[in-house]
Amino acid sequence: MSAPQIPQPRGDDWRAWGGQLVRSLLRQLVRLNFKDTDDNPSENGILLWDNVNGYPVVSKNNEWRQVVLEGGHYAGTITSDVTAALVDTAYPLTFTASLSDGITNGTPASRIVFEEGGHYMVSFSAQISSTSGSTVLFRFWPRINGVDQTGSTIVAGLHQNNATTVVSRATTFTVSAGDYLEAAWAVDSTSGFLDAVAATAYAPAAPATTIGITRLHA
Repeated sequence: MSAPQIPQPRGDDWRAWGGQLVRSLLRQLVRLNFKDTDDNPSENGILLWDNVNGYPVVSKNNEWRQVVLEGGHYAGTITSDVTAALVDTAYPLTFTASLSDGITNGTPASRIVFEEGGHYMVSFSAQISSTSGSTVLFRFWPRINGVDQTGSTIVAGLHQNNATTVVSRATTFTVSAGDYLEAAWAVDSTSGFLDAVAATAYAPAAPATTIGITRLHA
């Protein structure tokens, strides 16, 4: 733990030094001490600043645990129709961010990249529509680093011409720094598409799909 910087007395003016000491101590009270290699987390509740990683840590159960600062959120939308060129073929969705802190679009832009590892809540929605009178099935699922996540698919069907509905799901993921998320979709008929609806005189526009991501903890 770094030692506080105490001003040293100069000359015989102890009153001036006392004022400097009080001001210095007040500044130290609102600052976290820096964690160093000698600090031991065996006692719970010690709060320090980890300058190597750039965040505060607290001792808990014999380990240093990151205190998550505000940050690590993302909100994205697609505001135009999304169609599939081929049936039963996976396509990644590319969102435009309206809010972004610690999570950004990568390359290609369908990749949503996490600057910090941790546990994240992901909320997804899609407005699906069909121009077919027959049943049309839609599928949506997440990929982490290009790998489909087991047991994660949303399946939804529309059964009549010009039918529209919204499907959604919220789930959590644990990722490492530099990992990326993609939302993939597929449909079994090119009559099915993701429908963005224009604003009216009395209601705002409806996006074709949305995604929201919030960091829960390290």
